[in-house]
Amino acid sequence: MKMVCLLGSPRPKGNTTAMAAKFCEAAEGLGAEVTTFALNKLKYRGCQACMTCKTKLDKCVLKDDLAEVLDTIRDAEILVLATPIYFAEISSQLKAFIDRTYSYLIPDYATNPSPCRLSPGKKLVFIEAQGHPDESLFADVFPRYDTIFKWYGFKESHRIRACGVRDKGDVEAREDVMKLAEETARKIMG
Repeated sequence: MKMVCLLGSPRPKGNTTAMAAKFCEAAEGLGAEVTTFALNKLKYRGCQACMTCKTKLDKCVLKDDLAEVLDTIRDAEILVLATPIYFAEISSQLKAFIDRTYSYLIPDYATNPSPCRLSPGKKLVFIEAQGHPDESLFADVFPRYDTIFKWYGFKESHRIRACGVRDKGDVEAREDVMKLAEETARKIMG
């Protein structure tokens, strides 16, 4: 199974990356072929609202580092989105990527029962690390993005979330979260 993992954190060795690494390592052990992109290392812009992907092309017109990411996801069966929660939201790096996925939608997406150019049936893994320990805070983040990806034809989604992990290394001490990452990999690959 082909898997694409997008690291949305600006911290290359932070809690989000540790959670994603644990999940991807477990999935690789079960046969997944994982391609990882650290979004903060790429040079790209957000959606320019030019509408070229709806009028002249079947993909985003921008030729930057995100073009490869968007193309790679087309062939993947599993997409992993890993993000810290900053100011009650996903990272700006990941948000800019999600805005660019607008190019996956066909021109008549608002009325078409099959609105997306992606093959249906992909799986989504949404990994969140938040510094605040209160799980009721920012609980709306995952459902919002899950709705978008279900609209894109993703058939299955899973959430791996750690609250109260602020400092580097905090999440590695959380056996419950690391175990959840491994269990989720087994569930997805099973």
